[in-house]
Amino acid sequence: MTRTLTIPELKKAGLEALRERLGPAGMIRFLQEFSSGSGDYTRDRAAWLDELTLDQLVEKIAQFQKPAAP
Repeated sequence: MTRTLTIPELKKAGLEALRERLGPAGMIRFLQEFSSGSGDYTRDRAAWLDELTLDQLVEKIAQFQKPAAP
């Protein structure tokens, strides 16, 4: 029967497996996909969304969706 790995052992084994399979750069790129970031998205979103009315937001979306001139 195999013993259960501790959390530090599990992390070490997982990082070693990623490094072996993906290489150092690939391992880092993979891990960056799971970064939780920082800050308070809900508060920050409210701050920049409160600056626009619904009509202004609709206009900005319409401008963004217009095809670029050739």
